[in-house]
Amino acid sequence: MKKIELEIIALSHSVTQSHSFAVVLGEVDGTRRLPIVIGGFEAQAIAVALENMKPSRPLTHDLMKTVCDTFALELQYIYISKLLDGVFYSNLVFTNSIETCEVDSRTSDALALAVRFGCPIYVNENILEEAGVEADAGAEGAPASETDLEKKIEELTAAAPASPKAGSNYAGMNDEELNEALQSALEHEDYERAARIRDELNKRQ
Repeated sequence: MKKIELEIIALSHSVTQSHSFAVVLGEVDGTRRLPIVIGGFEAQAIAVALENMKPSRPLTHDLMKTVCDTFALELQYIYISKLLDGVFYSNLVFTNSIETCEVDSRTSDALALAVRFGCPIYVNENILEEAGVEADAGAEGAPASETDLEKKIEELTAAAPASPKAGSNYAGMNDEELNEALQSALEHEDYERAARIRDELNKRQ
């Protein structure tokens, strides 16, 4: 089965379900996008690594990377190998000085580790064909299918169970207040809130 290389291009959240998340994977040297619904904890873990945030204590995925580094295990790549009843199945491919081995993993955890190891992400081509969305340029050069991608993400996240935790509106806060809130969120290890505050700060740049 042909493997297609992907990269993380965005973390998205539902418009109607404020605490439902999707990670959007893009085809390297291609136009297809693969949105995958993930949990809030995993969204935090990916956002923390993508934004180079430094938590006061290591997250679970940081701990796993430290353990792998300690025992000279290198994550070569992750492989999204199967899609069954809307659930993606993945494998972690590790190597050491002696052998290569594969470990079954939830896709969200695999992606959180891939960001930390800086390793490639692959998917079976048939999965990309089945669940992917085209994001090619339109007739006048504009991104034509971004609306299709957004609709797909909304459909997927709306079907996922929402987190009971209420969100906060940061649009009314100034930059100084946002930076103070970000520091507080990091100190209290509330990385989901920190990611949302960082998103608001990034919008203003």
